[in-house]
Amino acid sequence: MGKFGIFSVLLIIAVFSYGLFSKNSTLLPIWDGAIPNYKPSNEKEESVVSDILRIHKVQTPTIEVFLPPKRNATGQAVIICPGGGYGILAYNWEGVDVAKALNAKGIAAIVLKYRLPSPQSSLELHKSPLLDGLQAIKKVRENATEWGIDKQKVGIMGFSAGGHLASTIGTHYDKDSRPDFMILIYPVISMQKDITHLGSRNNLLGETPSTTLINQYSNHLQVNSSTPPTFLLHAADDQVVVVENSIRMYQALVEHKVPVEMHLYPKGGHGFGLAIGKEPLQKWPDLLTDWMAQLD
Repeated sequence: MGKFGIFSVLLIIAVFSYGLFSKNSTLLPIWDGAIPNYKPSNEKEESVVSDILRIHKVQTPTIEVFLPPKRNATGQAVIICPGGGYGILAYNWEGVDVAKALNAKGIAAIVLKYRLPSPQSSLELHKSPLLDGLQAIKKVRENATEWGIDKQKVGIMGFSAGGHLASTIGTHYDKDSRPDFMILIYPVISMQKDITHLGSRNNLLGETPSTTLINQYSNHLQVNSSTPPTFLLHAADDQVVVVENSIRMYQALVEHKVPVEMHLYPKGGHGFGLAIGKEPLQKWPDLLTDWMAQLD
């Protein structure tokens, strides 16, 4: 076998080991027919494994479903949106690893491989991630009985730019796709230039977005009294997505009397995932599941 053949085998083994096609999960496309806002192109999806599995140029959005043992199941489900600045998906670090941690608490977890805004394959950049996220909620509810999930206990979770997508879904839903709760972990919230993560904004909205589009996707401006209950987590020393994003979202939720719990840590930086080995930050999943247990 030549060196490229060996490399291909190793890459396939790595992808399986990182959970993209885990034997303990079910992988499903979220669209049964034509994918909306899709433009045919020569662009091809790529998966790169280094310290984490990074997925580029998503062409076929999917959900990977991880279910807890039936005897431990709470009936709650969380759809997880990995981050990556709307340029890649940190698929295992902010997806599969988190799903397995939630399963251990009896919570069904669904990792969303959403389309990234691409001028090659999207008709309108900003629509593709949102359309996929809204459809993922519908897909989970369609299969809720089979998966042992309560249709009224389906939440959305996101990290960094995935947190922006999650907060977009939670503030731009239609009648069939409202999440029952939101979990926003070091999220991009605002597209306003003073606090946004510019890379995420440029990828989602383009380099010269209109004021209307900026405000539309500054999700603290889109909160109303029907916005789902929300859990927020951020580190004050985050130099990539500044903590003001979470603070403005918290203030908007309080203003509209939406139940919200926020945890700010003095240290942690950005992209800490489950924060394993980082005290006291690594306790955040327990804080989350305690909050989830108290939801109506």
